[in-house]
Amino acid sequence: MQKRKSNDFLIIIRPFFYKKAKKIPEYGFYLLTPIFFYFPMTLIPAFQKDEALLRDIQSQTNITDGFRVWWLGQSGFLIQWKGRHLLFDPYLSDSLSLKYAQTDKPHVRMSERVIDPSLLKSIDVVTSSHNHTDHLDADTLLPLLAVNPTIQMIIPEANRAFVCARLQCAPEFPIGLNDSHHVEVGGFKIYGVPAAHNALERDDRGQYKFMGFVAEFGNYRVYHSGDTLWYDGIVEILKPFGVDVAFLPINGNKPERRVAGNLNAEEAARLGKEIGAKLVIPHHYDLFEFNTENPTLFENYAKQYETPYRVLGIGEGIHVE
Repeated sequence: MQKRKSNDFLIIIRPFFYKKAKKIPEYGFYLLTPIFFYFPMTLIPAFQKDEALLRDIQSQTNITDGFRVWWLGQSGFLIQWKGRHLLFDPYLSDSLSLKYAQTDKPHVRMSERVIDPSLLKSIDVVTSSHNHTDHLDADTLLPLLAVNPTIQMIIPEANRAFVCARLQCAPEFPIGLNDSHHVEVGGFKIYGVPAAHNALERDDRGQYKFMGFVAEFGNYRVYHSGDTLWYDGIVEILKPFGVDVAFLPINGNKPERRVAGNLNAEEAARLGKEIGAKLVIPHHYDLFEFNTENPTLFENYAKQYETPYRVLGIGEGIHVE
């Protein structure tokens, strides 16, 4: 059983991160002010992490029946199928804790980072469902791209310019999708699905800025929601796919958080049931204290709606037949 968050805090000073400071003329030097991070003294432990997680992934590469799924925290999931690897929306850094450390909206980490992204080699495809940093993190993606020279990246076409600016990559590198498109890449067929975060927002060419993805491989289909609310038509879009596994957010939509929201625990359990998903795995919780949900609430609703589900520990993997 994983420990839930602690109310005790530890101040951690990372001396290599500093605010830009003013020059002190009379002394001729700059005064550097360290940035403080606030983490719970007891982080929620990973089920497995770093080398242990890597060994687990590598040990199953040659398995040919079914496929495997690992939750990497927040909205990150790794799919392994016949030696191929699809990585959905990884966030494997502390970049947001740094960015908001001295603001009125600190992103206090609740759980351990599961793995250094530079250890994740042999990734064939990675996705970014939208431009928010926990789904498009340069501190995660740049090390990942460096160790996977043949990796291909799926994004909403509407976000191409933003993605390329953040990653400093060639304009033609990302593969863009809209809701009416699909692409075959790295052994996976990826379909674009609209996402409402909070609205179904389009650019001036009518292309969605927030998306989810359905990945088809062999006889299997998985749906990664990205960040989304329930919107009119979502069931009708997803049900025909016959989704085997749906990755759905549960953190909800609370205006006092001052961030765009998602499905709540009840909606995720109900949506999984209505689209006929064979299994629902919740995500988007236990990373930041201000924007989370207790997965037990999702479990209770899943039982109420008789929705097949599995709640994973961070770094935990399962085999899907």
